[in-house]
Amino acid sequence: MDLHLDAPFSLDTWDGVADPDPADPDAPPTARVVLAKTYTGEQLTGSATGHALTTNGPRGASYVAQERITGTLAGRTGSFVLEHGASMGEGVPTVQWARVVAGSGTGELTGLQGTGVVAHQLLTLDAVLPD
Repeated sequence: MDLHLDAPFSLDTWDGVADPDPADPDAPPTARVVLAKTYTGEQLTGSATGHALTTNGPRGASYVAQERITGTLAGRTGSFVLEHGASMGEGVPTVQWARVVAGSGTGELTGLQGTGVVAHQLLTLDAVLPD
């Protein structure tokens, strides 16, 4: 089954721990983050927990994250891991991406595949669920 979903979410937890100051005072700061979300879309409902790594400086920012989403997708229950990130900076185009980690689907979501983006509290995903 092929599906396209726009799944809104609320960011319930974003607890960051800054990495120690770098030896170079001009280097952008980095952090490790623990996150939790609630998905409330028509096709995806559930909760997620995960981790992110961030860099945020005066001329650019980036993050990479993995979250385990547990809930119901298109009427099927289970869980899967979503990996996503974004990068932006002066003079370069912004890049955003998301993908289902291969083999991470459980329960009725076993075999799930998909790619998309996470932006502004919305997961947009083109997914394939095995029949």
